Amino acid sequence: MKRREFVAILGGAAAWPLAGHAQQAERLRRVGVLVPWNDAFAHAGVAALGKALAEFGWVERKNIRIDYRFAPGGNPTLFKTYAAELVELSPDVILVNGTPGLAAMREQTRTIPLVFVNVSEPVGQGFVQSLARPGGNITGFSDADALLMGKWLQLLKDLAPAVTRVAVIFNPDTAPFAALYNGAIETAAPSFGMTVTRAPVRDDAGIEEAIAVHAREPNGALIDYPQPFNATHGSAIIAAATRHRLPLISSMEMTRAGGLMSYWIDQIGLFTQAAPYIHRILKGASPADLPVQQPTGYKLIINLQTAKAIGLTIPPSMLDLADEVIE
Repeated sequence: MKRREFVAILGGAAAWPLAGHAQQAERLRRVGVLVPWNDAFAHAGVAALGKALAEFGWVERKNIRIDYRFAPGGNPTLFKTYAAELVELSPDVILVNGTPGLAAMREQTRTIPLVFVNVSEPVGQGFVQSLARPGGNITGFSDADALLMGKWLQLLKDLAPAVTRVAVIFNPDTAPFAALYNGAIETAAPSFGMTVTRAPVRDDAGIEEAIAVHAREPNGALIDYPQPFNATHGSAIIAAATRHRLPLISSMEMTRAGGLMSYWIDQIGLFTQAAPYIHRILKGASPADLPVQQPTGYKLIINLQTAKAIGLTIPPSMLDLADEVIE
């Protein structure tokens, strides 16, 4: 081999490791996560997200960085602060849990892709143009629609046939979807022989007062919207409902903690379902082209311990329908 040919080959070989290095040095992608609460539920959700993303090859500190922000109790001020912080980081996509967080993120950006989970009535609240064609920079996974409220009333009537009065517990500052749900409940209530009272609350003292007032008349029951405030103040709601012997329909977590009944989705499961959308966006897909997904099923949970504590006998037919019975 001539010296000139050898040098040429050697020069090419010297470039090989550099080419290989350039191929491996893929840009570190960035994902923001904004969730209410800073408790076991919140961390279980983000853990489920991380595990699901890893199945698509996205491993934190390897080819992806995830920046988390937690807003305990769904604090509106924290949502606005954290939304601004996440946008400042210029992530490739942001996962948002819940309506208040999504509203705060939408105020901050109309360009960064937003994938939501556990948001009710995304069309009715104006987040997307339609479920099939969201448009804009937002898509995701809803947790319920207004029609579910009629099902809740039916379940309360089936579980406690004497119920004729329902009070709805919610914080108007952290549950902007409440207006849609309240209207749906009030529309459906007469068909079940019920009247509805709105009970806006903002602290434990307000919760106790609202439930005590409702309990002054017979045949009452409570609806507790699954929202960050109610989850944070869940012990106060459960204690007052039990003390005043009122049937309570609420979230899965609340029912497992002492509420009477839940008919709701697996909220943590939505974090897992969001991973494919995040993966597709990181690969170049537009949220405008990813349809909003609706729940495919709900779980009925009944707490027999609580039923006994409030003096309620659960009809056997209801126990047969339940997906989970807490004894």
